[in-house]
Amino acid sequence: SDVFVPLASASEFDRLLAASHDAPVIVFKHSESCGASWMAETSLGEQHLPAPVHRVVVQRQRELSARIAAALGVRHESPQVLILVDGRVAWHTSHSGVTRERVIAAFERLRDARAGAVT
Repeated sequence: SDVFVPLASASEFDRLLAASHDAPVIVFKHSESCGASWMAETSLGEQHLPAPVHRVVVQRQRELSARIAAALGVRHESPQVLILVDGRVAWHTSHSGVTRERVIAAFERLRDARAGAVT
C-alpha cells in the first residue's frame, strides 16, 4: 500500500493542523526535480510507517508549500519532513536527514511522550 497521502489544499493542511492535537502528523515536502528528494521518498516508502505521510509536491503546490512554511515558521527546503504536534512543528529534518529510520524514531518518541503526558 502507498504510504503517501496527497496534501494538495490549504483546507487539507488546516485539517492536519487540527488532527495534530490528537496524534502526531507527518508532512513530507517532495521535489520532483531533486535527486535527493527521490531518494528520501524511496526511503520513506520502503515499508509501512506508523502513520500516513502527507506529501506536498512542491512544483505542483507552490502556494501551499509557502503557506506551510509561513504557518509553521520553518524555512522551506526539499526534501523535508515535518512532524506536527498540537498545531506546531515538533520535529523536522531535510535533505539527507530524511530517512525512514529517523522519521519513525522521531514519530514514536513524540507519540510516546504525548501518551505519557496524557495519562
